[in-house]
Amino acid sequence: MANNLEIISGCGTRNTTALLLGSGELGKEVAIELIRYGIQVVACDRYDHAPAMQVAQKKAIINMRDDKALRELIVKVKPDFIIPEIEAIATETLVDLEKEGYKVVPSANAANITMNREAIRTLAAETLQLPTSPYFFASSAEEVHAEILKVGFPCVMKPIMSSSGKGQTVIRKDSEIDEAYKEACLHGRGGSKRVIVESFVRFDREITLLTVSAVDGIHFCNPIGHHQVNGDYMESWQPEELSSDVLLECKRIASAVVQALGGYGIFGVEFFICGDTPIFSELSPRPHDTGMVTMISQDLSEFALHVRALLGLPIGQITFMGPSASAALKISGHGNVFSYTGLQEALKVAPKSQIRIFGKPEIDGERRMGVCLARSATVKEAVEQVKNMRENIICKISETEQ
Repeated sequence: MANNLEIISGCGTRNTTALLLGSGELGKEVAIELIRYGIQVVACDRYDHAPAMQVAQKKAIINMRDDKALRELIVKVKPDFIIPEIEAIATETLVDLEKEGYKVVPSANAANITMNREAIRTLAAETLQLPTSPYFFASSAEEVHAEILKVGFPCVMKPIMSSSGKGQTVIRKDSEIDEAYKEACLHGRGGSKRVIVESFVRFDREITLLTVSAVDGIHFCNPIGHHQVNGDYMESWQPEELSSDVLLECKRIASAVVQALGGYGIFGVEFFICGDTPIFSELSPRPHDTGMVTMISQDLSEFALHVRALLGLPIGQITFMGPSASAALKISGHGNVFSYTGLQEALKVAPKSQIRIFGKPEIDGERRMGVCLARSATVKEAVEQVKNMRENIICKISETEQ
């Protein structure tokens, strides 16, 4: 990307435009950062009133997995930047459109490969020869039965395309394979019956290494530790302390994958840390949910870094503000009217704290509706503070009166 970026902003009809494909809480923060540069944002999602739509200048509602609908929208909007913020997108269409001259962030290749566990694992393990857990792919339960000894028990089965732990099962014996395969097919995206089965990694810690590819090189945020339940993050903290050798190896692996995928932007690179050995797990070519902690831990959040990088602007120095933590506010129920109480008490828990309510329009089951953030003297203190903050917040759910 050229260094002489020109942004057109004002009352004209041809402002510099970014199309967000996915308008959840992460997309909302990206939209805010884009608007700070005077860029017109079109927020797209499958449903109306998504969080990013509440701050963007324009919106679009389509099924982003429909290649025809996606192409029609992009041709109509003619965006300067296409920014995928979720995985449920017809990424093959993005690959074709990039060949036609559209700019996909960080690249159509990155979006296409990373939404498919088979493609990203093959790239990491076979092409780049990076350390991963033992694995195999299968397209039927019978094939899993035949190949299961390659990884042994216990092992983990996942759809090749899913997110937030959906369709993921730990298998401890042969009799559990059929049900696990049904679960993977039920939650896999795109109707795929293909799964990845990988050895159960007995790790000490999981981390996210936010890696920024920009015009002035590769940059790293401090490692982020996180706690997950059923594959979905509950708390994250920064920094997660690593030895210098382990951190250096994580950076080497992250750099190799990011450079192979290409493009400018932020990448959430996930690792299992097993003693002194980091093992590559997964990667997302966009801001990461565990990285929401950077909204209080750094002078430039992961969203600000993503936008700087995709615009072709230099990152410079990332200033770490101090030990910090985030806690996801997950709410269960059914409805579309939400009243939150306890915010005052929550903010009293920590002198350096923030709360973000995402503004999602409805809930049907369980959904992440906000996040608590705190910065303190130590990581341990910050984690306890955000947990206490979360406990103070009460959400009452009801239906809109007709």
